[in-house]
Amino acid sequence: MTDRRGPAGLRPAWLAAGVISVVVAAIAGLAFGSVSLPPGSVAVEILNLIPGVRLESGLSEREVAILVQLRLPRVVLGLLVGAMLALAGAAYQGAFRNPLADPHLLGVAAGAGLGVTAVIVLAAPGTTELPIGVPVAAFAGAVGAVLLTWLLGAAGGRERSPASLILAGVAVSAFLSAAQTFLLQRHMESLQQVYSWLLGRLATAGWHDVLVILPYAVITGAIVLTQRRELDVLAVGDAEATSLGLHPQRSRYLLIIAASLGTAAAVSVSGLIGFVGIIVPHTIRLLTGPSYRSLLPLSLLFGAAFLALTDLLARTAGGDAEIPIGVVTAFLGAPFFILVLRTSRAVPT
Repeated sequence: MTDRRGPAGLRPAWLAAGVISVVVAAIAGLAFGSVSLPPGSVAVEILNLIPGVRLESGLSEREVAILVQLRLPRVVLGLLVGAMLALAGAAYQGAFRNPLADPHLLGVAAGAGLGVTAVIVLAAPGTTELPIGVPVAAFAGAVGAVLLTWLLGAAGGRERSPASLILAGVAVSAFLSAAQTFLLQRHMESLQQVYSWLLGRLATAGWHDVLVILPYAVITGAIVLTQRRELDVLAVGDAEATSLGLHPQRSRYLLIIAASLGTAAAVSVSGLIGFVGIIVPHTIRLLTGPSYRSLLPLSLLFGAAFLALTDLLARTAGGDAEIPIGVVTAFLGAPFFILVLRTSRAVPT
């Protein structure tokens, strides 16, 4: 008799582990830095943010100001960016049926980089701070790149296969990166500022960046998480998915649009932070199995914890000089990518 049971669902133990990892990463990010604070006192002070709760944490007014006004917005931003990048990576891998897919696949990073570069060199050349229009420019560039990839993916045929979209994304990324290089060559005075943004950073002076990306994070998370069953069905192939009543192309494009939306929002406030969408989903897949019913929510949770801890490493490993977080994720992700490349199958067509 044929076993008709679907893929295993999310186990409570793994869900609890994901939540605990987020809490631990958040407390660590809040407690440690140039000024170290007792983790227990930090946890108590965070509870004091709940209306009606007033506990004695033992922290001075200066330490509370450092915790609430400086570190808390940065840690929350890191949690959101990490969650979106990891969730988008898992969604891309399922939509393309390609284990090497990540949030930069469709030219999102290159499009965002070109948009930010254009704003800096044209609107605020030579300044030390990023202009206010950077998030909008990054989002517009990223969405434009996704649209161009989607259009080119159908060139020469009526169907946009996963392989054709992947190749189109590579071509679009190369073209937009060349355009960005040309623009920088014409405006060398802005090179250092653009380069700093491209390396990735989570520095934030308040809650503005968090509020900017929060709506996109909610929309992306809601859409992608509701497609967990569809991704498990897509994994068996389009023909089988169609026989089960699923519209493969419609589901695939919905996932691509939602993942690209979240990625663009993350890139607009954090710069280019690579490999999160490779490291986190693959690690979870090795531990819990390939079912997207568990892979997607766990990618969201562990992705948030991963980037918060990576940001802590970037802030503390270099002493007084902060290491760009994109450099840290590249050091961690490059060997992991090589491992995935050696063990993955060819891209399905």
